[in-house]
Amino acid sequence: MKYLDSNVLIYAALDNQEKGRWCRSLLKKIEEGEECAGTSYLTYDEVLWKIDKVLSRKDALEAVEAILTMPNLRFFDVDDEVIWKAHELISLRGFGPRDAIHLSTALNHGIYTIVSEDSDFDDIPEIDREWLSP
Repeated sequence: MKYLDSNVLIYAALDNQEKGRWCRSLLKKIEEGEECAGTSYLTYDEVLWKIDKVLSRKDALEAVEAILTMPNLRFFDVDDEVIWKAHELISLRGFGPRDAIHLSTALNHGIYTIVSEDSDFDDIPEIDREWLSP
């Protein structure tokens, strides 16, 4: 299973260039069961906020409804365990809060590959980052 950072879903919705095409292709693979993926419920907030800001609330609601109902995409809770691990990541490694929540969620669910544009994840030995790969 791979963990999807919110930027995958944001690019899929908003970008008509290489990044957007690659993200939509990955989401199609997930939807068709070729890939299995998960993300945090924090992603709902980030995707809704960004699409609402760039397009409209209606577009944002449609986009998040599509991802919430996507086959083979699992959403993970942000619970006490995730937040305390995120707090540790922020304290010890200087992560921003949202990146720390994403990383903590992935690790707490035994996911060691994150799909993200964010190179901050490259310095984490426990996880591999994928981006714009076949």
